[in-house]
Amino acid sequence: MSVVRSRLATRAIAAPAALVAVGLVLSACGSRAGDEGSTTAAGAASCVDTSGDTVKVGSLNSLSGTMAISEVTVRDSITLAVEEINADGGVLGKQIEIVSEDGASEPTVFAEKAEKLIGSDCVAAVFGGWTSSSRKAMLPVFEDRNALLYYPVQYEGLESSSNIFYTGATTNQQIVPALDYLKEQGVKSLYLVGSDYVFPQTANRIIKAYAEANGIEIKGEDYTPLGSTDFSTIVNKVRTADADAVFNTLNGDSNVAFFREYTNAGLNAKDMPVVSVSIAEEEVGGIGAQNIEGQLTAWNYYQTVDSPENTSFVEAYKAKYGENKPTSDPMEAAYTSVHLWKNTVEKAGSFEVDDVVEAADGVTFEAPEGTVTIDGDNHHITKTARIGEIRGDGLIYTVWESDGAIEPDPYLESYDWASGLSGN
Repeated sequence: MSVVRSRLATRAIAAPAALVAVGLVLSACGSRAGDEGSTTAAGAASCVDTSGDTVKVGSLNSLSGTMAISEVTVRDSITLAVEEINADGGVLGKQIEIVSEDGASEPTVFAEKAEKLIGSDCVAAVFGGWTSSSRKAMLPVFEDRNALLYYPVQYEGLESSSNIFYTGATTNQQIVPALDYLKEQGVKSLYLVGSDYVFPQTANRIIKAYAEANGIEIKGEDYTPLGSTDFSTIVNKVRTADADAVFNTLNGDSNVAFFREYTNAGLNAKDMPVVSVSIAEEEVGGIGAQNIEGQLTAWNYYQTVDSPENTSFVEAYKAKYGENKPTSDPMEAAYTSVHLWKNTVEKAGSFEVDDVVEAADGVTFEAPEGTVTIDGDNHHITKTARIGEIRGDGLIYTVWESDGAIEPDPYLESYDWASGLSGN
């Protein structure tokens, strides 16, 4: 598979060493889409009913627990997309009915609810998941059942599956551009802080490989369990390390405690900036803009993106959920994933999983973030990388972006310094 990497613009305005996997899914992870050795079950029986006027889809998000701060609004954007599609005539003339489930911020619950949605509710596709632990717990369920999951969140890469479409960024569309940006800004040392699970540990393994190849010193690396609220020790270590910047892969409401402690310790964006890859507009509100103003984020979408498609998306979202409700990258990626599924089903002329997978390559959508296109080889999509600055109004403004959409390279095959990282 050839991988083409878009040239990054230069118009800047200003893991533990081992890949971690959830035990029960270890053997199912990392299979490349279309590989003969993939653990898919192409012949698995489906109970999806297309004989009537409606077809069911699943929405599976954490509506409770530590990840609810991020995932409730993802569920809301999935609902908005389905309502828009239904108002426009549905998919292949059928109205879409949502079956919503709560993953409760627990990977095992995500796997159980995925099994229910596929086997009992008979949905044609499932939209959701956030943490890589939740995705890896669900992956064997979708492969064994030969069902479809549309996963909307940026993640650590090094994975592809015939049964998952990844509509958030993979590493070369978010983390690598963020590191390139920091390098261009003269950063020569980093401190790594993350939650203790798959994504932060694997992301940091990639970051350390990049750092070694680019003369950047890693001055420290700390992890804390999801949901942790005590960051006094970690923040003190960050302060005394005196790195040029912090790379933050914390997830969920732990970010609230981290940034409040960061501010209390006298640290700020001017003296030691933090680049976060899991904080979007929704989380800024929970943290408090005064605690995070001036800090940086790496995403592919912000509410402030200037495009007709985004204007329509923001207006529709606020009209449904309230003027004080911001939009964010994972929400936009989830919204986009529903429209990509619709476009793929209509290209295939079928709701059947094998037909949808066969038709997926090259399917596009004029998304709020810009035009996105499915890569049929790895089931990721093209995305524009954006570095943003958090400002006092609680919104994030682009200070740098890539020169067009970047082709997905989940296994980092186009980077010499990443050789050996994937284990494939």
